[in-house]
Amino acid sequence: MGGSPPFRQRGLYAVPLILDGVCVRQQGETWLDDINLELSSGMTTLIGPLTSGKTTLMRVVAGLTAPTSGRVVVNGMDVSAISVRKRSVAFVYQQFINYPSLTVYQNIASPLRGYDRKKIDSRVREVAALMGIEDLLARRPSELSGGQQQRTAIARALARPVDVLLLDEPLANLDYKLREQLRADLKGMFADVPGMVLYSTTDPAEALLFAAPTVVLGEGRVQQVGDVAELYDRPPSLAVAAALSDPPLNVLPGEGGLLGVRPHQVAIERTGDDDLVLPAEIRVAEVTGSVTFLHLLLEDGRHLVAQLPGTQLFTPGERTTAYINPAHLLVFDEAGAARG
Repeated sequence: MGGSPPFRQRGLYAVPLILDGVCVRQQGETWLDDINLELSSGMTTLIGPLTSGKTTLMRVVAGLTAPTSGRVVVNGMDVSAISVRKRSVAFVYQQFINYPSLTVYQNIASPLRGYDRKKIDSRVREVAALMGIEDLLARRPSELSGGQQQRTAIARALARPVDVLLLDEPLANLDYKLREQLRADLKGMFADVPGMVLYSTTDPAEALLFAAPTVVLGEGRVQQVGDVAELYDRPPSLAVAAALSDPPLNVLPGEGGLLGVRPHQVAIERTGDDDLVLPAEIRVAEVTGSVTFLHLLLEDGRHLVAQLPGTQLFTPGERTTAYINPAHLLVFDEAGAARG
């Protein structure tokens, strides 16, 4: 995809986004609890399970939800009391939100009212080229695929240069093939931009692909901030390990704490002499894409999920043995903090 990065025209440099003690409480429930973050220019990934508070945090930054307490600072300016329209923030949602009666060109141009016509035309074509939809400008949203509609929504968000671009799980409603393509495109598009891009996801694969600074959110709190590869390899807590595991992390009781193991690290053939050996019964076997999931019932009543490569046939009720290399075990204390 061609074109220059979308923020270049403003000549912005580092544009930190600061959340200072942000809390959101509604109807007796705490949605965000004392969020303190300073996010610099470029891309940051925000990851956490459903209901972790990701969308609420983004709505607070955009001005769509008022914080109960705390401040939001964009580019050195406290915007906590500034209306949505006056904030230099753009928001892209999961859903394909475009104006159905307007063409793609008109959708992208809609935030640019008041600009010179030639500048509008130049900007629309620039971001359309960036998103790979320059051949679709005369079409309406109903004539587009899901991926093309989301590209249009992102292009519209990019049309007016902003300090902060928020993307709230923008690929969640696309099929697997489209997600893979757009992931690669977005990674290249937001590399080294001088504006602030905050990308929300529940998918660890996306976070690992983007390889951007990562904020792990859980239960409305910041669990950890850091390099996503390091957080994946050496999670400092059970909450972080769970957020960065898909399929869900297997958690088993251990001596004085908990043991975590990712499903793809559970085997049904011995991998080494030191393997943990766990006799089990196959309860469910399901094939998804090019992998097979085994839901196992261990002899002591615990449950374990194994993710095996390829499509394999198993019979529910069949006996098997699960093997786990001790090097793959994540060890936590009773409070969920990493041990060792």
